[in-house]
Amino acid sequence: MSVSDLDTTARKLFLRESVHRSAFWVLLVLSSVISAAGVVGDSVATVIGAMIVAPLMTPILGTALAAVLALRRQVVVNLLVVVGGAVAVVAIAYLLGLVVPEPVVADTNSQVAARVSPKLIDLLAALATGVVGAFALMRADLSDALPGVAIAISLVPPLSVVGLTLESGAVDEALGAALLFATNVAAIIATGVAVLLGFHVRELAGEAGWRLGRFGARTIAMVTGVVLLVSVPLGVGTYHVFQQVRTVSRAQTPLDHWAEQRSWRIADLRFDNGVLQVTATGPPPAPDTTSLRQALRDAGLDDLTVRLTLIHSDLHEVSTR
Repeated sequence: MSVSDLDTTARKLFLRESVHRSAFWVLLVLSSVISAAGVVGDSVATVIGAMIVAPLMTPILGTALAAVLALRRQVVVNLLVVVGGAVAVVAIAYLLGLVVPEPVVADTNSQVAARVSPKLIDLLAALATGVVGAFALMRADLSDALPGVAIAISLVPPLSVVGLTLESGAVDEALGAALLFATNVAAIIATGVAVLLGFHVRELAGEAGWRLGRFGARTIAMVTGVVLLVSVPLGVGTYHVFQQVRTVSRAQTPLDHWAEQRSWRIADLRFDNGVLQVTATGPPPAPDTTSLRQALRDAGLDDLTVRLTLIHSDLHEVSTR
C-alpha cells in the first residue's frame, strides 16, 4: 500500500467526505428495509441481499484503523457512527414489526432462530471474516472478495432481529441478537487492528507526515479485553447448547422404547429452559405417565422436569368404489 492509497482508504473509512457520508446513510437505510423484510418473510435470499448492501463494515474497519494510528477522536467518531447506524437499523425493523400481524420470533421464523443464540463458533467465524475484510482492504487485487466478506459477516440482520423481536415482546431473543452483533463488531475491530499492524500502516502514516498518537500495550489490552468479554456469554451459550443436545440424546432411546411398547411414537423431543418437551402421538387410550417417569429414571434422568403432550391419532378405514 502506498501513501496515496492510505490517504484514500482513510478518507473512505473515516467518512470524511460528504459523498461518503451520504452514501453510507442511504445504503444503511435501504439495507435495513431489505433485511427486515427478509427476516419477516423468512427469506434467506433477501437477507443475503441486505448483507451485500449493508455499509456498516466501513466505520467498523475505520475504528480499527483509527485505533492503530492512535487517533482517539476518530475512534470515538467512528464508534458513534456504528452505534448510530445500529440504532437506526433497530428502529426501522421495530417500525416494520408494527405493521406485521403476527409476532416475529424464533419459534416461527428460521431467520430469527439462527441469530438469537450466538455461540463461540460465531466468534471464531467473525474473527476469520474480520481478517479477510482487513486483508482485502489492504490489497486492491483482492477487492473481489469483499462481497463474500459482506455475506459471511452478520451485521445488519441481527440488528433487524433485535428490532422485530423487541416489538414482538421477546426481549431475551433481542438480547441474543444484540450479542451476536456486538461479537461481530468486536471481532472485526480486533482482527482489523492485527492485520493493519501487520501491514505496517503506522510506519507508512509516519513517513507520510501524519500526526499519530501513542499506540501501545494499553490499546492492545483494551481490544483483547472486549473480545474476551463477549466470549464469556458466547461460552455460556455454547455450554447450554451442548447440554441440550446431550440431554435429548440420552432421553431419545428410552422414550422411543416406551412409546413403541404402547403403539405410540415420539413426534418431537426438545430440551428448552431446563424442561424436556415430549410430544407423543398414538391411538387411545393414553399411555400411563408413571411408566414414562420410570423409563427416564432408568436412563439416569430422574431429576429432569418433563412436559408431556399427548396427541391422539385415530385411524379410520375408508372404502371407495
